[in-house]
Amino acid sequence: MNLDEITRALLASYETDGGINHLEGTNLPSQESLNRLCVELMYLLFPGFFEDSALTKQSLAAVTSRRIQLIRDQLVTEIEKSLRFERVSNPTAQAEAHAMGLLKALPDLRQRVKTDVSAAYEGDPAARSIEEIILSYPCVLVISLQRIAHVLYNMGVALLPRMITEFAHERTGADIHPGAQIGTHFFIDHCTGVVIGETARIGNHVKIYQGVTLGAKSFVTDERGFPVKGVQRHPKLEDHVIVYPGATILGGDTVIGQHSIVGSNVWLMQSMPPHSIAYYQGDQASIIRPRKSREAILEDVGDWVI
Repeated sequence: MNLDEITRALLASYETDGGINHLEGTNLPSQESLNRLCVELMYLLFPGFFEDSALTKQSLAAVTSRRIQLIRDQLVTEIEKSLRFERVSNPTAQAEAHAMGLLKALPDLRQRVKTDVSAAYEGDPAARSIEEIILSYPCVLVISLQRIAHVLYNMGVALLPRMITEFAHERTGADIHPGAQIGTHFFIDHCTGVVIGETARIGNHVKIYQGVTLGAKSFVTDERGFPVKGVQRHPKLEDHVIVYPGATILGGDTVIGQHSIVGSNVWLMQSMPPHSIAYYQGDQASIIRPRKSREAILEDVGDWVI
């Protein structure tokens, strides 16, 4: 086939396979614009860390003011596209309100993100400084942008929240749905391969490692066999839970009690009481038992403790 023939064949496919076309419809949000917006929002959350030149206290107010105006304009444009896609009435006014709502939330979001950075520093013995964590730890990007996307998700904005978290997913290898509810002091060590579903609920001071999945066990379907949207289908991790690499925790009725540990490569579809541990032993399935106290652990190892 020559180029003209390929063009005609492709145009014919647009007519016959229309399900993946978006022609003569509303203008959709721009992924390129959203990517730039994500970068600008990270600048606002962490002033002075990502600029090409040093940011001084004297210039901070002016730079921040310009950046907020730029972000506000970009947000209104992209949110309005999403609202028009949803055929919302008066999309311009609503887009302006949603953009201002997100900007107003930024000071509180910074407080939450600061706890995540502290959790990374306190939870990783390899970390040498807060600066190292902010500049190089992928969990900072993915958790920060998820928290921003979660605000838009709660406003009911279509498309944009998922596009924001997909920017972080592409950069870090961690896929956190914007609907997931995440408490303070959240740390994802190494980050890669983590998947956290829409209805997952994560408490405070939770630490998970690479390759962890908080997923759905099964889907409730409607009369046509399609999954019902919005039902609780992902697990809950209570405060001070640790989940080690490769663990898979499934189900909307699965609750991991506070101060519990889920061991590496454990496949879990049942709840765990507080202060318990789940692990594999040989070829046996997951074993759940109470966690030992520090005193009991020291007694077990005895003379090996130096």
